[in-house]
Amino acid sequence: MTDGRGAQNGAVHQPSQTPAAVYEARVAQFATERDVETRRSDRQANISLVLAVAALVLFGVALWQQSWALLALVTIPAIGFVASYIRHGRINRRRDHAAALWQINQEGRRRLHRDWANLPLPEAAPVSGPARDLAVDLDLLGRASLQHLLGAFNTPIGRTTLQHWLLQPAMPPVIARRQAAVRELAPRIELRDAMAEQGRAMAGSQRRYEQLLDWAEREPWLQQRPWLVIISWIVPLLTLALLIAEYIGLVAAPLWLIGPAIGLAVTAMFGKVASEIIEQVAERQSVFRGYADMFQLFADEQFTAPELQRLQSALSAGGLDAAMQMRRLARLMPLADIRGWMFFFFIQITTLWDIHLLWLLERWQRVAGQHAREWLTALGELEALSALATLAHDHPEWTFPEIIAMKAPMLQARAIGHPLLPPERCVRNDVAVGPSDTFLLVTGSNMSGKSTLLRALGVNIVLAQAGGPVCAASLRMPPITLATSMRVQDSLEAGVSYFMAELQRLKSVVDAAEQARSTERVLFFLLDEILHGTNTVERQIAARRIISYLLELGAIGAVSTHDLTLADSPELADHSATVHFTETLTRTNGLPQLHFDYRLRPGLATSTNALALVEIVGLPGVSDKITG
Repeated sequence: MTDGRGAQNGAVHQPSQTPAAVYEARVAQFATERDVETRRSDRQANISLVLAVAALVLFGVALWQQSWALLALVTIPAIGFVASYIRHGRINRRRDHAAALWQINQEGRRRLHRDWANLPLPEAAPVSGPARDLAVDLDLLGRASLQHLLGAFNTPIGRTTLQHWLLQPAMPPVIARRQAAVRELAPRIELRDAMAEQGRAMAGSQRRYEQLLDWAEREPWLQQRPWLVIISWIVPLLTLALLIAEYIGLVAAPLWLIGPAIGLAVTAMFGKVASEIIEQVAERQSVFRGYADMFQLFADEQFTAPELQRLQSALSAGGLDAAMQMRRLARLMPLADIRGWMFFFFIQITTLWDIHLLWLLERWQRVAGQHAREWLTALGELEALSALATLAHDHPEWTFPEIIAMKAPMLQARAIGHPLLPPERCVRNDVAVGPSDTFLLVTGSNMSGKSTLLRALGVNIVLAQAGGPVCAASLRMPPITLATSMRVQDSLEAGVSYFMAELQRLKSVVDAAEQARSTERVLFFLLDEILHGTNTVERQIAARRIISYLLELGAIGAVSTHDLTLADSPELADHSATVHFTETLTRTNGLPQLHFDYRLRPGLATSTNALALVEIVGLPGVSDKITG
């Protein structure tokens, strides 16, 4: 996007190597490192085994011979085993690091070719209403989708943020800041790979990180019950003092049981609440350490893009270091793990362990809790920017769009293609939609590319307003609200026929157009073969009226249809820009062959291919009559 002078418009970036070459080199590099470390790991495991066996043998001989000298010698292989064990762990971490980076870059190669079957499938949060319709129509979420293309390595909050950006378009100033950030991150593959490695190692689920934030922002529970903290210190001290008193003979009765009895009573009354709060926070230690490491990744970087600087500053909100605070929380997690020990009940009633642990957690909560959401929100945005930057890196021939308010709203695209198609199969076309009071009418025969063109427009608009690059040589457009009616489905369960489902979708498009009139956005509609669930005459009348009403509301958009008479009516004849796709029909040994070039041409389509397709498929009893 530009500031109106076009200074930043153009290709995403100009790498010295092609993305494919970069990924090939990195895959080879990390495969070599992984294999080297694997061999070292195997060798070190054997050394550890030898040292362990040597220590055990020496220990056994020392006991058999009752030799203090041999027993002292046991310490040599024992110390060697400990050192070998520590070294083995370091080697394994290096091996796992190389293996993770190998996998990440291997997926980069597959992403270039849209090898969906071998790319990890991202987890999409459930959506409903118009957002769900848009996601289904344009393949925004799920398998072989825009989300799939952008990657599945993010933490839960990163995935949530990216999904929100795809479904909720930003305004031009926000888009401009994101574009600058994406430009800066695109060539920084080391940083993006490190973030990807950390993100996929995170174990927390969506529900868990929200639980953490819910707890962090609440008032500390123990703060209203300071006497519980006092009791938690009195019980173990009282128990210990009475045990010592009994041991040295000051008291004869086992009065030390008073402490556990008090602990049992306190646990019975408050233990469940304290335990539930701890469970709400408790995660595997690696989760909080993972957040800390990701925070540190960005804290150590130098950025020039204002958006990246803003997010970097957010990681020190309140004068606190987000990475340091997450490490503090991670250090408390082993204390929570003790609660799973077999004999923890006795530890609990003698020490009131849960109260002590909760007191430590609430110290963190009081200091850092109110900033946790800001930190995680910043992390989610950084991950979303990283995903868009990866897309920019992978496609240096793509461009950043120009999104500005226009008096006569119009989308102008040069060499626009579908982002989800493999580059070698993606055919690009020049497209113009608008200004207000006009629409693009796309005609053509079956399989010629009409629906793909509409989806190409929609997906690129989504990418543009998320702040990413678009699959085009150039794209200029106003701020847009997208509304689609493409993949309509009936519902046997809800008792909704196909035609009624179509009407409901079109009603949502009209509602969106009416709402857009009071906003700074232009309604952009994409309608694919609308109302073909009813007869031809009624379909033509209804479709013309719906399109006319959308144009009256100031909307612009594109309509695909097989009905070549749709624009013949007086109310649409002067408002439609007609374009079409076509095909070439040849015969080989008497059999028809269809060839599509997917090139957009002006005017209405002049060819059909339904009967040829019937003949190609060879429907029994039908194709014979056609060829006959």
